[in-house]
Amino acid sequence: MEYMLLIYGDESEIHDATPEQIEGHAQAFGAYVRELMQRGVIRGGAPLQPSSVSTTVKVRNGKTLTTDGPFMETKEALAGFYHLECADLDEAIELAAKIPAAANGTIEVRPVWTEMVALVGKHAM
Repeated sequence: MEYMLLIYGDESEIHDATPEQIEGHAQAFGAYVRELMQRGVIRGGAPLQPSSVSTTVKVRNGKTLTTDGPFMETKEALAGFYHLECADLDEAIELAAKIPAAANGTIEVRPVWTEMVALVGKHAM
C-alpha cells in the first residue's frame, strides 16, 4: 500500500528562522530523504510554499469559486493529493475545478517550494 505523509506545522517557524536554522532543517530533511531512498519506499514528495500563496477552489451550482489563501471549513480534512505540472495558476484552477470532490468539498491549489526542494536535494546527495 502506498501512503502520503502530509506534514503540517506552524508556518511562522520557518518564516522566523535564521539562515543557519533553515540550513539545519534542510540537512535533517536531506538525511530523512536519503533513508527513504535507501529503503526504497519514496515515490515522490515536495515542500509546499506557505498557505498564504495558495488558491482555494470550490464548484457550487456549476460555478467555479476561488479564494486567495487557505479557506477550510473545520469539518473538512485533507483527503487526497494530486501533484500536477501546469502552465500557470489559471490552468491549475481549471484542473482543480474538475476534481469530483470540488462539488461538495474544497480543493487547495498551492505552488511547490522549488527553492527548498533544491536545498534539501543538495543535502540528500
